[in-house]
Amino acid sequence: MTAGKIKKINRGEALRYMGYGGNKPDEKISQLIDECEKMLLEVIRPRFIYKIFDISVGTDRVYVDGCTLVLEGKDITAHLNGCTKCALFAATLSFDADMVIRRLEAEDMTKAVITDFLASAAVEQVCDGVDEIVKEQMTGYFQTWRFSPGYGDLPIAVQKDFLAALDAPKRIGLNVTEDNILTPRKSVTAVIGLSENEISKGRRGCAICSVRDVCQYRKRGEHCGS
Repeated sequence: MTAGKIKKINRGEALRYMGYGGNKPDEKISQLIDECEKMLLEVIRPRFIYKIFDISVGTDRVYVDGCTLVLEGKDITAHLNGCTKCALFAATLSFDADMVIRRLEAEDMTKAVITDFLASAAVEQVCDGVDEIVKEQMTGYFQTWRFSPGYGDLPIAVQKDFLAALDAPKRIGLNVTEDNILTPRKSVTAVIGLSENEISKGRRGCAICSVRDVCQYRKRGEHCGS
């Protein structure tokens, strides 16, 4: 599906990625951010796809019914404990975002870095939109926060089967390399657990994350937004 056009990138989210936290950049950096945002918004073509699946949760893996995808690991098992369904989704900004960043890397590394962070914030906005769509469709279900391959002990190598379950290469042009890197690069895959019973706050935040003890966001009193 084609996501709605992003008219403005979440500046606070982008600044957080840049390490500013609650501080504001100086006038020069702010002007560069404005320039890079305008450049990025002119070329990106946000797209996403999602599907709802029944799931069976085991002791150290989750079976996704109707496809060959198996989500392995104690973290994802704990995350989806009590869920009977899940939403698998993939989102991307398209190759145009990658091309702009690569071009800037050869011309102006400061702009390249800023644009990279802005693109990360933009694709998160697409993911937030998918969250809301799933919430509207699955009334009567409580949602977990989204959990991506590579988080905790969920292997990044699951990406190929994950994309296949969504038919993402054909539907939105999202592929994965032999090294399990998504292409286009500014893309996200994730699973949202769906439960008929209320989900504890710990299942919707940092408590389950395997890197919570060394997380730089938590040290600053923030969160990653996942």
